Amino acid sequence: MPPKADINKAGWEQSEFPILCETCLGSNPFVRMSKQEYGRSCGTCARPFTVFRWNPGAGARFKTTVICQTCAKIKNVCQTCLLDLEYGLPTQVRDTALALQHEAPTSDINREYYAQNMESKLEGNKSGLDSGRASSAGKEMLKQLARSDPYYKRNRPQICSFFVKGECNRGNECPYRHERPANNELAHQNIQDRYHGQNDPVARKILTTHAENQGLKPPDDVTITSIFLSSLSPDSTDVSIRTRVLQSLPTVQPTQIKSVVHVAKSRCAFVNFKERADAELAAQAWANGLEIDGETVGIKWGRSRTGVTKPSSLPPV
Repeated sequence: MPPKADINKAGWEQSEFPILCETCLGSNPFVRMSKQEYGRSCGTCARPFTVFRWNPGAGARFKTTVICQTCAKIKNVCQTCLLDLEYGLPTQVRDTALALQHEAPTSDINREYYAQNMESKLEGNKSGLDSGRASSAGKEMLKQLARSDPYYKRNRPQICSFFVKGECNRGNECPYRHERPANNELAHQNIQDRYHGQNDPVARKILTTHAENQGLKPPDDVTITSIFLSSLSPDSTDVSIRTRVLQSLPTVQPTQIKSVVHVAKSRCAFVNFKERADAELAAQAWANGLEIDGETVGIKWGRSRTGVTKPSSLPPV
Protein backbone atom coordinates (compact mmCIF):
# COMPACT_ATOMS: atom_id res chain seq x y z
CA MET A 1 0.00 0.00 0.00
CA PRO A 2 1.52 3.38 -0.97
CA PRO A 3 2.22 5.89 1.79
CA LYS A 4 -0.58 8.32 2.54
CA ALA A 5 -0.12 11.92 1.49
CA ASP A 6 -1.68 13.24 4.70
CA ILE A 7 0.53 12.46 7.70
CA ASN A 8 -2.53 12.61 9.97
CA LYS A 9 -3.97 9.59 8.14
CA ALA A 10 -0.84 7.45 8.52
CA GLY A 11 -2.46 5.15 11.10
CA TRP A 12 -5.83 4.90 9.32
CA GLU A 13 -6.86 1.69 7.60
CA GLN A 14 -7.79 1.12 3.98
CA SER A 15 -9.18 -2.19 2.70
CA GLU A 16 -10.84 -3.64 -0.41
CA PHE A 17 -13.08 -6.32 1.14
CA PRO A 18 -14.29 -7.00 4.70
CA ILE A 19 -13.54 -10.00 6.92
CA LEU A 20 -16.94 -11.60 7.49
CA CYS A 21 -18.49 -14.85 8.64
CA GLU A 22 -20.90 -16.78 6.43
CA THR A 23 -23.92 -15.75 8.50
CA CYS A 24 -23.27 -12.01 8.23
CA LEU A 25 -22.45 -12.26 4.52
CA GLY A 26 -25.89 -13.76 3.90
CA SER A 27 -27.34 -16.38 1.60
CA ASN A 28 -27.39 -14.16 -1.49
CA PRO A 29 -24.38 -15.04 -3.71
CA PHE A 30 -24.77 -11.75 -5.61
CA VAL A 31 -24.60 -9.42 -2.63
CA ARG A 32 -23.89 -5.75 -3.37
CA MET A 33 -21.78 -3.69 -0.97
CA SER A 34 -21.20 0.00 -0.49
CA LYS A 35 -17.72 1.10 0.53
CA GLN A 36 -16.78 4.25 2.41
CA GLU A 37 -13.16 4.98 3.28
CA TYR A 38 -12.65 6.23 6.82
CA GLY A 39 -16.40 6.05 7.33
CA ARG A 40 -16.26 5.62 11.10
CA SER A 41 -13.90 4.85 13.96
CA CYS A 42 -13.21 1.28 15.02
CA GLY A 43 -15.29 0.09 17.94
CA THR A 44 -12.23 -1.23 19.76
CA CYS A 45 -9.10 0.75 18.77
CA ALA A 46 -10.93 3.97 17.71
CA ARG A 47 -8.93 4.30 14.46
CA PRO A 48 -10.81 5.36 11.28
CA PHE A 49 -11.24 2.47 8.85
CA THR A 50 -13.02 1.53 5.63
CA VAL A 51 -16.69 0.79 6.32
CA PHE A 52 -18.72 -1.70 4.26
CA ARG A 53 -22.52 -1.86 4.21
CA TRP A 54 -24.75 -4.47 2.54
CA ASN A 55 -28.05 -6.32 2.71
CA PRO A 56 -27.53 -10.06 3.45
CA GLY A 57 -30.77 -11.12 1.77
CA ALA A 58 -34.53 -10.71 1.51
CA GLY A 59 -36.19 -9.78 4.78
CA ALA A 60 -32.88 -8.96 6.48
CA ARG A 61 -31.62 -5.66 7.82
CA PHE A 62 -28.66 -3.80 6.38
CA LYS A 63 -25.43 -4.78 8.09
CA THR A 64 -22.18 -2.88 8.47
CA THR A 65 -18.66 -3.47 9.74
CA VAL A 66 -18.02 -2.13 13.24
CA ILE A 67 -14.32 -2.89 13.83
CA CYS A 68 -11.23 -2.56 11.62
CA GLN A 69 -9.49 -5.47 9.93
CA THR A 70 -6.45 -5.28 12.20
CA CYS A 71 -8.57 -5.82 15.31
CA ALA A 72 -10.48 -8.60 13.53
CA LYS A 73 -7.24 -10.41 12.62
CA ILE A 74 -5.87 -10.11 16.16
CA LYS A 75 -8.85 -12.04 17.54
CA ASN A 76 -9.76 -13.95 14.35
CA VAL A 77 -13.33 -12.64 14.48
CA CYS A 78 -15.92 -11.26 12.06
CA GLN A 79 -15.87 -7.50 11.57
CA THR A 80 -19.65 -7.30 12.10
CA CYS A 81 -20.82 -9.83 14.69
CA LEU A 82 -17.41 -10.25 16.43
CA LEU A 83 -17.83 -14.03 16.62
CA ASP A 84 -14.97 -16.43 15.97
CA LEU A 85 -14.55 -17.17 12.26
CA GLU A 86 -13.73 -20.85 12.75
CA TYR A 87 -16.27 -21.94 15.36
CA GLY A 88 -18.90 -19.19 15.25
CA LEU A 89 -18.66 -18.72 19.03
CA PRO A 90 -18.03 -15.69 21.24
CA THR A 91 -14.37 -15.00 21.97
CA GLN A 92 -14.89 -15.64 25.69
CA VAL A 93 -16.02 -19.22 24.97
CA ARG A 94 -13.10 -19.87 22.61
CA ASP A 95 -10.48 -18.32 24.89
CA THR A 96 -11.82 -20.20 27.93
CA ALA A 97 -11.72 -23.56 26.14
CA LEU A 98 -8.26 -23.01 24.60
CA ALA A 99 -6.80 -21.20 27.66
CA LEU A 100 -5.87 -18.17 25.56
CA GLN A 101 -5.13 -14.75 26.95
CA HIS A 102 -4.57 -11.73 24.74
CA GLU A 103 -2.86 -8.65 26.03
CA ALA A 104 -4.87 -6.18 23.95
CA PRO A 105 -5.22 -3.02 26.05
CA THR A 106 -8.65 -1.64 26.85
CA SER A 107 -7.64 1.93 27.75
CA ASP A 108 -8.00 4.77 25.23
CA ILE A 109 -4.32 5.67 25.60
CA ASN A 110 -2.77 2.35 24.57
CA ARG A 111 -5.25 0.61 22.28
CA GLU A 112 -4.52 2.72 19.16
CA TYR A 113 -0.76 2.33 19.64
CA TYR A 114 -1.18 -1.42 20.09
CA ALA A 115 -3.30 -1.70 16.94
CA GLN A 116 -0.72 0.16 14.84
CA ASN A 117 2.06 -2.16 16.03
CA MET A 118 -0.01 -5.28 15.35
CA GLU A 119 -0.93 -4.06 11.86
CA SER A 120 2.66 -4.45 10.68
CA LYS A 121 2.88 -7.96 12.17
CA LEU A 122 -0.38 -9.16 10.62
CA GLU A 123 0.32 -8.36 6.99
CA GLY A 124 -1.85 -10.13 4.44
CA ASN A 125 -4.38 -12.65 5.75
CA LYS A 126 -2.38 -13.79 8.75
CA SER A 127 -4.30 -14.20 12.00
CA GLY A 128 -2.99 -13.22 15.40
CA LEU A 129 -4.61 -16.22 17.08
CA ASP A 130 -2.19 -18.99 18.03
CA SER A 131 -4.03 -22.13 19.15
CA GLY A 132 -1.41 -24.67 18.10
CA ARG A 133 -0.51 -25.67 21.65
CA ALA A 134 -4.08 -25.81 22.93
CA SER A 135 -5.23 -28.99 24.65
CA SER A 136 -7.20 -31.62 22.76
CA ALA A 137 -9.97 -31.46 25.39
CA GLY A 138 -10.44 -27.75 24.72
CA LYS A 139 -10.58 -28.28 20.95
CA GLU A 140 -13.09 -31.10 21.43
CA MET A 141 -15.22 -28.79 23.54
CA LEU A 142 -15.26 -26.18 20.77
CA LYS A 143 -16.21 -28.79 18.18
CA GLN A 144 -19.22 -29.76 20.29
CA LEU A 145 -20.31 -26.14 20.74
CA ALA A 146 -19.54 -24.92 17.21
CA ARG A 147 -22.40 -24.00 14.89
CA SER A 148 -21.99 -26.01 11.69
CA ASP A 149 -24.57 -24.15 9.56
CA PRO A 150 -25.13 -20.41 9.12
CA TYR A 151 -27.68 -18.86 11.46
CA TYR A 152 -29.46 -16.38 9.20
CA LYS A 153 -32.06 -15.62 11.86
CA ARG A 154 -29.44 -13.31 13.34
CA ASN A 155 -29.86 -11.01 10.32
CA ARG A 156 -33.49 -10.20 11.07
CA PRO A 157 -34.57 -6.55 11.32
CA GLN A 158 -34.46 -4.81 14.67
CA ILE A 159 -37.55 -4.57 16.88
CA CYS A 160 -39.76 -1.57 16.12
CA SER A 161 -39.47 0.88 18.99
CA PHE A 162 -42.79 2.52 18.08
CA PHE A 163 -44.54 -0.87 18.24
CA VAL A 164 -43.18 -1.39 21.75
CA LYS A 165 -44.70 1.98 22.71
CA GLY A 166 -47.96 1.09 20.94
CA GLU A 167 -47.58 3.96 18.46
CA CYS A 168 -46.61 2.22 15.18
CA ASN A 169 -49.28 2.75 12.48
CA ARG A 170 -47.43 1.26 9.49
CA GLY A 171 -48.77 -2.26 9.91
CA ASN A 172 -47.31 -4.85 7.55
CA GLU A 173 -45.37 -2.15 5.69
CA CYS A 174 -43.13 -1.51 8.69
CA PRO A 175 -39.60 -2.78 7.92
CA TYR A 176 -38.99 -3.58 11.58
CA ARG A 177 -40.19 -6.52 13.68
CA HIS A 178 -43.42 -6.18 15.62
CA GLU A 179 -42.74 -8.16 18.79
CA ARG A 180 -41.93 -7.52 22.41
CA PRO A 181 -38.23 -7.49 23.35
CA ALA A 182 -37.00 -10.06 25.84
CA ASN A 183 -36.00 -8.45 29.11
CA ASN A 184 -33.06 -10.65 30.18
CA GLU A 185 -29.28 -10.43 30.47
CA LEU A 186 -28.86 -11.28 26.76
CA ALA A 187 -30.38 -7.89 25.94
CA HIS A 188 -27.41 -6.11 27.54
CA GLN A 189 -24.46 -6.65 25.19
CA ASN A 190 -21.72 -4.32 24.00
CA ILE A 191 -18.80 -4.41 21.58
CA GLN A 192 -16.01 -4.12 24.14
CA ASP A 193 -17.17 -7.08 26.25
CA ARG A 194 -17.77 -9.25 23.18
CA TYR A 195 -14.39 -8.45 21.62
CA HIS A 196 -12.23 -8.76 24.74
CA GLY A 197 -14.17 -11.77 26.05
CA GLN A 198 -15.13 -10.27 29.40
CA ASN A 199 -18.57 -10.43 31.04
CA ASP A 200 -20.25 -11.52 27.81
CA PRO A 201 -23.78 -12.73 28.71
CA VAL A 202 -24.04 -14.91 25.58
CA ALA A 203 -20.74 -16.64 26.35
CA ARG A 204 -21.72 -17.08 29.99
CA LYS A 205 -24.94 -18.83 28.98
CA ILE A 206 -23.15 -21.14 26.53
CA LEU A 207 -20.46 -22.14 29.03
CA THR A 208 -22.92 -22.67 31.86
CA THR A 209 -25.25 -24.82 29.74
CA HIS A 210 -22.38 -26.95 28.43
CA ALA A 211 -20.96 -27.52 31.92
CA GLU A 212 -24.38 -28.62 33.19
CA ASN A 213 -24.76 -31.02 30.26
CA GLN A 214 -21.41 -32.56 31.21
CA GLY A 215 -22.60 -33.14 34.78
CA LEU A 216 -20.86 -30.13 36.30
CA LYS A 217 -23.85 -28.16 37.49
CA PRO A 218 -22.77 -25.89 40.36
CA PRO A 219 -23.99 -27.25 43.71
CA ASP A 220 -26.62 -25.34 45.62
CA ASP A 221 -24.25 -24.95 48.56
CA VAL A 222 -22.40 -21.72 47.68
CA THR A 223 -19.68 -22.48 50.24
CA ILE A 224 -18.32 -25.26 48.00
CA THR A 225 -15.33 -23.81 46.14
CA SER A 226 -13.33 -26.95 45.36
CA ILE A 227 -12.95 -29.05 42.21
CA PHE A 228 -12.14 -32.77 42.43
CA LEU A 229 -9.63 -34.23 39.94
CA SER A 230 -9.52 -37.99 39.39
CA SER A 231 -7.45 -40.45 37.31
CA LEU A 232 -4.26 -38.41 37.63
CA SER A 233 -0.98 -39.60 36.19
CA PRO A 234 1.31 -41.48 38.60
CA ASP A 235 3.98 -38.86 37.82
CA SER A 236 1.79 -35.93 38.88
CA THR A 237 2.91 -33.79 41.80
CA ASP A 238 1.48 -30.82 43.68
CA VAL A 239 3.63 -28.47 41.61
CA SER A 240 2.70 -29.97 38.24
CA ILE A 241 -1.01 -29.90 39.11
CA ARG A 242 -0.92 -26.29 40.28
CA THR A 243 1.12 -25.24 37.23
CA ARG A 244 -1.30 -26.89 34.79
CA VAL A 245 -4.32 -25.42 36.58
CA LEU A 246 -2.92 -21.90 36.27
CA GLN A 247 -2.03 -22.46 32.61
CA SER A 248 -5.57 -23.57 31.80
CA LEU A 249 -7.09 -20.56 33.62
CA PRO A 250 -5.18 -17.47 32.41
CA THR A 251 -7.59 -15.06 34.11
CA VAL A 252 -7.10 -16.67 37.55
CA GLN A 253 -4.20 -15.35 39.59
CA PRO A 254 -2.04 -17.72 41.68
CA THR A 255 -3.22 -16.01 44.86
CA GLN A 256 -6.84 -16.93 44.02
CA ILE A 257 -6.08 -20.65 44.53
CA LYS A 258 -6.38 -21.44 48.21
CA SER A 259 -4.66 -24.85 48.08
CA VAL A 260 -4.04 -27.97 46.01
CA VAL A 261 -4.42 -31.20 47.98
CA HIS A 262 -2.83 -34.11 46.10
CA VAL A 263 -3.50 -37.69 47.22
CA ALA A 264 -0.82 -39.64 45.34
CA LYS A 265 -1.98 -43.04 46.58
CA SER A 266 -5.48 -42.56 45.15
CA ARG A 267 -4.26 -40.57 42.11
CA CYS A 268 -6.68 -37.74 42.83
CA ALA A 269 -6.50 -34.13 43.98
CA PHE A 270 -8.64 -31.27 45.24
CA VAL A 271 -8.20 -27.76 43.86
CA ASN A 272 -9.58 -25.31 46.40
CA PHE A 273 -10.36 -21.77 45.24
CA LYS A 274 -10.92 -18.75 47.42
CA GLU A 275 -13.94 -17.52 45.46
CA ARG A 276 -16.94 -19.46 44.15
CA ALA A 277 -16.79 -17.59 40.80
CA ASP A 278 -13.30 -18.96 40.11
CA ALA A 279 -14.45 -22.50 40.85
CA GLU A 280 -17.37 -22.11 38.45
CA LEU A 281 -15.01 -20.77 35.79
CA ALA A 282 -12.78 -23.81 36.24
CA ALA A 283 -15.73 -26.18 35.92
CA GLN A 284 -16.79 -24.47 32.69
CA ALA A 285 -13.28 -24.53 31.21
CA TRP A 286 -12.68 -28.17 32.18
CA ALA A 287 -16.09 -29.50 31.14
CA ASN A 288 -14.48 -31.87 28.63
CA GLY A 289 -11.62 -32.83 30.94
CA LEU A 290 -8.19 -31.42 31.75
CA GLU A 291 -4.87 -32.73 30.51
CA ILE A 292 -2.24 -33.02 33.27
CA ASP A 293 1.10 -34.77 32.66
CA GLY A 294 -0.19 -36.48 29.52
CA GLU A 295 -3.40 -37.81 31.10
CA THR A 296 -6.95 -36.50 30.69
CA VAL A 297 -8.29 -36.34 34.23
CA GLY A 298 -11.91 -36.46 35.35
CA ILE A 299 -13.57 -33.35 36.76
CA LYS A 300 -16.22 -33.18 39.48
CA TRP A 301 -17.41 -30.66 42.00
CA GLY A 302 -16.26 -31.11 45.57
CA ARG A 303 -18.72 -31.98 48.31
CA SER A 304 -19.63 -30.16 51.46
CA ARG A 305 -18.12 -31.42 54.67
CA THR A 306 -20.41 -33.71 56.65
CA GLY A 307 -20.64 -33.73 60.38
CA VAL A 308 -19.75 -30.04 60.75
CA THR A 309 -22.01 -28.53 63.37
CA LYS A 310 -23.56 -25.24 62.38
CA PRO A 311 -23.39 -22.44 64.96
CA SER A 312 -26.60 -21.98 66.86
CA SER A 313 -28.64 -18.87 66.13
CA LEU A 314 -29.91 -18.70 69.71
CA PRO A 315 -28.39 -16.06 71.98
CA PRO A 316 -26.00 -17.33 74.63
CA VAL A 317 -27.47 -18.07 78.05
